[in-house]
Amino acid sequence: MKYLIIPMLAATTLVSACASKSADIPASYVSTMQYQGHSCRQIGAEAQAVSARASQVMSTQDKKAQNDGAAMAVGMVLFWPALFFLKGDAETSAEVARMKGEMEALEKASIQKNCGIKFERAPKSA
Repeated sequence: MKYLIIPMLAATTLVSACASKSADIPASYVSTMQYQGHSCRQIGAEAQAVSARASQVMSTQDKKAQNDGAAMAVGMVLFWPALFFLKGDAETSAEVARMKGEMEALEKASIQKNCGIKFERAPKSA
């Protein structure tokens, strides 16, 4: 029993190093002030560019989460020292949060200017 305590504590500590799914990362705050001088057309173009970049970053983040999940499963069952090699997600998750924040700021700017641009939200993953 006491031989299981150390691997379990290590695993519990390392769970925080696992990458999060992009859907679970909250948006960071981005001010709408940077879009005050934009026309509706410019807001729409910027929203398309940010959306394309967000899609790329979120895909990368989801791949990291999937890889870390697989490594966690293997590490827990077969070889717990492998858990020390989980990569985590600090840099990519920060970019996902920023992209989500920019989309929210663009949507607010669009609403303030009555642009009528339709912003669709990605479905929540289960």
